[in-house]
Amino acid sequence: MTWKKFGKQLETHIMTGISYMIPVVISGAVLMAISRVGASFFGISDIWDPKWAKSANMIIRFLNVDDGWGGIALGLMFPIISAYIAYSIADKGGIAPGIIGGLLVANMNAGFLGALASGLIAGYTVKFLIDHIHLPEAAKSVLPVFIVPVVGAFVTLFLIQYVIGIPFASLNTGLAAWLKGMTGTNRILLAAIVGGMVGFDLGGPVNKAAVTTAMALLTSGVYDPNTAAQVAIIIPPLGLGLATVLGKRKFNNELKEAGNASLVMGLIGVSEGAIPFAVESPLKVIPANVIGSAVGSAIAVGLGAVNRAPISGFYGWFAVEKWWVYIFAILVGTLIVTGLTLLFRKDIKEEQPEETEETSDDNDSEYFSEDQWEN
Repeated sequence: MTWKKFGKQLETHIMTGISYMIPVVISGAVLMAISRVGASFFGISDIWDPKWAKSANMIIRFLNVDDGWGGIALGLMFPIISAYIAYSIADKGGIAPGIIGGLLVANMNAGFLGALASGLIAGYTVKFLIDHIHLPEAAKSVLPVFIVPVVGAFVTLFLIQYVIGIPFASLNTGLAAWLKGMTGTNRILLAAIVGGMVGFDLGGPVNKAAVTTAMALLTSGVYDPNTAAQVAIIIPPLGLGLATVLGKRKFNNELKEAGNASLVMGLIGVSEGAIPFAVESPLKVIPANVIGSAVGSAIAVGLGAVNRAPISGFYGWFAVEKWWVYIFAILVGTLIVTGLTLLFRKDIKEEQPEETEETSDDNDSEYFSEDQWEN
């Protein structure tokens, strides 16, 4: 196997883990958003605080519980990504060692990189066991239910605990401290970089790398990258959808329909709504998306908006600290994408109908008759 092929397989395994993780994270984020938006009506900004579990108000108690449910779901981030990276490598046999290793990563605070390493170790360990252990027919059932999960989990846990866990935990702690210590221009620059990455390939590897890393940093109390990423997710689909509304003559009917869908997908936090436009005119659309996303993210972080949940849809906007700044940043980024898109594109010329009948009558003399062909 060539290094190029191995790298491609590695990317596939990691993207599989991320794809399975995202629905779990979104579920937790929406639960948290419901509780925090609900709590804001009671003037409560820290509904997660245990003191609200003893409130005399039954609704407030429930909102505190609901926020806890969201926290439980978000706590599955590292075990899920580890389990499904292992699953991508070794099929079902990798899930148990992967999820157990992911739990250890979470407990050691080894971060996103630790979760990736856990999944890869578990997956390749299980694959090695399955490929190299050959038991008699009567004992084959022991392999998937005993040997593979036990040995796979032991090897994964041992390597995380004594080899990679502590260095990754130190790296994660140091990175979190460095990011928390950023001020002024550095914070804004970081936000712009994250936003530009998110807007670049709309759910592709660069986008997912930025978004997933930003989500993972939430567990360390670092919120700026997440704020930047969640703003940037929705700017391209909103901007391109708005462009089809304001500049109808610049888009064909297919893209106009895609624009309507893009607006809806943007509002619920799905950046893939902008993909049809990027496929149709990548050199025009991608720069506009990157610039709009970077500027919007920089404004949100620079003016003090803080999104503590990995959620970008409109249902989470009012749970953001300084939500008016957050929405203003989205609006500015959206208008930049819309403006640049309309500037780069030209009006589509209407096709003139072909006068087929008249043309054929006028040109009959240019063709041989049947009698002439026979002669």
